Amino acid sequence: MDDSATLPALREQIDSIDDRLLDLLAERLAVALRIGELKRASGLPVYDPERERAIFLRLCQRARPPLTPDVVRRVFERVVDETRRAEQRATR
Repeated sequence: MDDSATLPALREQIDSIDDRLLDLLAERLAVALRIGELKRASGLPVYDPERERAIFLRLCQRARPPLTPDVVRRVFERVVDETRRAEQRATR
């Protein structure tokens, strides 16, 4: 058996990937919060359903196995929803 395929090694890979995902989510949120600040300063609505649809469409089109467009959409719906929630907390 290949040592890289052991359960502990694979779990270590997952942990490393999770750490990178966490860093990227934090980076994405920071940029989204900045966009929210710019929108508020310009009198634009923070919520932009057309932009969200475009995000989901673009990402779903990029889905590659083992990911499916449905999985990608559900994951990013959650990311966008939590981003919107953070923006709402930031304006209180």
